Amino acid sequence: MNSRKFTFLAASQFIHHHLLWFLISAYVIAAVLPAAGLWIRNITLGDVSLFGTQLHVSLLLLLLATLMFNAGLGVKTSHLQSLVHKGRMLFAGLTANLVIPMTYIFLVTLVMRLWYEPDEAQHILVGLALVAAMPIAGASTAWAQNSNGNLALSLGLVLASTVLSPVITPMALQVFGEMASEEYEVVLQDLAAYGSAGFLGLWIVLPSVLGLCVRFAVPEAQLSAIMPIIKLINAIVLLLLNYSNASVSLPQAVADRDFDFLAVTLAITTGLCFTAFASGYGLSRLFKVDESDRVSLMYGLGMNNNGTGLVLASLALASYPRVMVPIIFYNLVQHLVAGSVHEVTGRSIAAQKSG
Repeated sequence: MNSRKFTFLAASQFIHHHLLWFLISAYVIAAVLPAAGLWIRNITLGDVSLFGTQLHVSLLLLLLATLMFNAGLGVKTSHLQSLVHKGRMLFAGLTANLVIPMTYIFLVTLVMRLWYEPDEAQHILVGLALVAAMPIAGASTAWAQNSNGNLALSLGLVLASTVLSPVITPMALQVFGEMASEEYEVVLQDLAAYGSAGFLGLWIVLPSVLGLCVRFAVPEAQLSAIMPIIKLINAIVLLLLNYSNASVSLPQAVADRDFDFLAVTLAITTGLCFTAFASGYGLSRLFKVDESDRVSLMYGLGMNNNGTGLVLASLALASYPRVMVPIIFYNLVQHLVAGSVHEVTGRSIAAQKSG
């Protein structure tokens, strides 16, 4: 049994330390060999009746729920107690996480009116809208922990944005719809209706709450023993979700050799990511907080739950596969920027210790 535990621990640590390269590999495989990803995407498990409503259950939705359950399970209850002292900063962080991307995307829509292909500009807008409307990524807590950040603040941002997502996400998509052309305004309004309180509550909030309940109910020692397995499952699920959803959009983009679309999408998503991380830094300067709070704010405001955005886009916008390209790019860029912040933070701490 100990040898199995060691194997799971080694595999989990290996994937965690090389997650970015695994993500890049998943996207490359999706572009070249999409068949398995499309097969995963099309697996359905039937319909279930819940409170008088018929719900379609697919493997993608179950994978998404697994990610959210594991995020709740990974919360340490001792960290939640200190959140009461971070109310103002939590509110400011959540507000900035919504307002800053909205402002950036509005400016992008003005500039992209000059783009020669209007549909491509709208695909980028819808993709960015999905990124901005999603709750804060659970992965931000892992980066904050690795960079000696304030884990309580990081967890608070993730939990608050997740719990509020059934209200915030549809509202944000409606606002972004006002920025789009007529056809894509309808697309975003339909997306807001699809990503309503029912969808987000069932597949995002409920699994997270169930994970938290299990965390409270099960002794810490037992959870610590199985955590390497949970982390390994989480990494595999994340890679499967990204591979499957990328299989819908990347092959067509590569086959069309539409490299200018890919280049401008990468540039715009990179700009959004840098702006989001920078807003976390600016907020920390405004509140005059210490280094641990600063890195938590930067990771929280810069990293979004793009797994949810990809699933929502693949289910509701199957006829607009290019919408997923900005989400895919943002997912990659946010980990690259997070890694850079981690390196800079580590050097700063090392310099302080040597000095």
